[in-house]
This record gives sequence, structure tokens and C-alpha cells, in this order.
Amino acid sequence: MKISYLLQRVLNMNYRAMLDKIGSIHRKTGRSRLAIFWDMRACAVKYGAGYMDYDLFEMYSLTPEQRDTYLTRGRNNELVARYNDRAHMDELGDKIKFNAKFTPFLRRDWVPVTGENREEVLAFLARHPVFMAKPSKGSCGWGIEKVNREDYPSPEVLYEHLAQRAPLLELEEVIAQHPAVAAIYPGAINTVRMVTIRGKSGTVYLVTAMFRIGNGRFVDNFNSGGMVAPMDPATGTVIDRALDKQKNLYVNHPATGTPIQGFAFPDWDKAVALVKEAAQVVPEVGYVGWDVCFTPEGPCLVEGNQFPGHDIYQLPVHTPDKIGIMPRFRAIQAEEAKLEP
Repeated sequence: MKISYLLQRVLNMNYRAMLDKIGSIHRKTGRSRLAIFWDMRACAVKYGAGYMDYDLFEMYSLTPEQRDTYLTRGRNNELVARYNDRAHMDELGDKIKFNAKFTPFLRRDWVPVTGENREEVLAFLARHPVFMAKPSKGSCGWGIEKVNREDYPSPEVLYEHLAQRAPLLELEEVIAQHPAVAAIYPGAINTVRMVTIRGKSGTVYLVTAMFRIGNGRFVDNFNSGGMVAPMDPATGTVIDRALDKQKNLYVNHPATGTPIQGFAFPDWDKAVALVKEAAQVVPEVGYVGWDVCFTPEGPCLVEGNQFPGHDIYQLPVHTPDKIGIMPRFRAIQAEEAKLEP
């Protein structure tokens, strides 16, 4: 018997986690657990918000009009389905395919580890005593290693170690950050997540931008110990404090003391031009979250995400007016409607 998508979601739901969220909201608001459950259910039906979204965006404190402004997981999935052809999504989702497709945008040396290109990998190791090793698939910075050739008896031994992960591994030259960005936190490549929509007209729109900052690790991912701070996509300026997963807020970076809020990215106009050009490379994937690094020679792509996510762009502390990001998508859709023949 065929199970509907909605029923499958119900069967896969983590009821323990949902009940924990309901209990937490009950303690914060004093509302009854049953009332929270029914309101949570109503938000799922009307706005595509699961219990995680309901809690994260504090929907229990929002009016219906405010709730309707949030990009929920359900709505984000609808955008992915509308703009991204599943047959082409692996061209961004697989880092080896991505690097091959977007080589002109990378500004760095790289090589796949296929298990059959030993000499090519050894030549890369000779050029780069320290490098990044990345799984070809994955998210949130999981599985990424910073490797020092000197930690191994010989390049051949290091190659054998790397080849154990073939063909799902690629190696990249360590990016040299722009000094102004490195001054905020030099221990990671601090990127800007720039979300674009490519409409049917071929026009590319920059929807939003978020600064992602490392903190204690060599990756900047929010779910791997990093922080996020909202930006004005028109100017490339950080407009609020940085937030970590534990909900700590920082005007200045806790490790360096360097100001985060108010920081203006160098070469912002070039970064905008970069992602708009990159968005035309695989036009079948029109909704992308680009991770952009800023170097002394200009911006470059770190990766493209065919599932751009939805949570970090509208966190409550960064939305004091309680207005989410959905109006920006609606404005783009209205603009596209004008361009359609």
C-alpha cells in the first residue's frame, strides 16, 4: 500500500523531541501543553512549520500576520522543488563535481582522490604541505580535516591514508583570507552565505546574506561551533551581533576582540557579481546558498548549497520586528511575474 508524503512525515516524527519542545514552551509561556500542541499543529498546516520551526522562531509569541512572514522548512522545501531540478542538484551537492564545474570561481588548487590518480595526488601534496581534506558529500563542516604533511612519515604514507577514503574525498589548497576578515577570527575561513534565486527570466536576485564566523574550530558552520550575524545585502555590512548555537551574542569576537557588528566586507560588489555569474552555470538549480570567502585577490566560492537552509536568516534575536524573510521571496516572485511574457 502506498503511503502518502504527509503520513510518512507523521510516521518519521520524533514525538519525544516534540513533547520536549512543548514542555519547554509551556515552562516559558505558562500556556497549557494541549493548547501549544494544537497551535503547533495549526502552524504546520498553514505555514509549513514543524515543531522545530515553531520553537526556533518563537511562533507562540507571533501574530498570524507575523507568522506568515517566516520561511519555514516546509516553505523552503517548496522553493527547492520549484527552482531546483533534482536531476542536476548533485552538480552542487557533490563537492568533486562542484569543483570541476566551478573551477574558475574557486581561486585555489584542488584534486580529487579517486584511488587511481596517485601521482596527481602526490604532486598536490608536494605543492601544499598543509591542506584541507573534504568528503565529497556532507554538510555543516562534518568530516572536514586540516592536514599537515609533516605529521606523516612520508608523502606516500599520507597518500595511502587519504586513499582509504577514495573516491569520496577531495583535497584543497588552504585559502588565504583577506587580512580584514582574518582579523575577526584567523582560525577558520569565515564565509558569507549569499542566497540567490535565478528566475525563469534568467535574472538572478540576491535574497539575503549572512556572515558565518569560526569560534574555536577551523570551520565556520553554525551547527559546528560557529556563529552567524546578519548583513545588509545591498552594502555588505554586518548589521547586528553574532549569535552562536548556545544563544550567546557577540558585538566583538570572543577570541580576538575584533568588532563584528558594523564590519563592512571588502570587494562586496565583486562578491555580488561573482554569485550572480555562478548562478548561471547550472541554470537548472536556481535556488542556491553560496558560501563565499574573501581573499586579498578578491572573493571566491567555497561551495554552493542546493538546499540553502532557512533557519539562520531569521533568528528571533536578529528579527526584533518579528518579520521573517518570506516577504523577500514574494517580492522576487512578483518581479518575475512582471518579466514573464
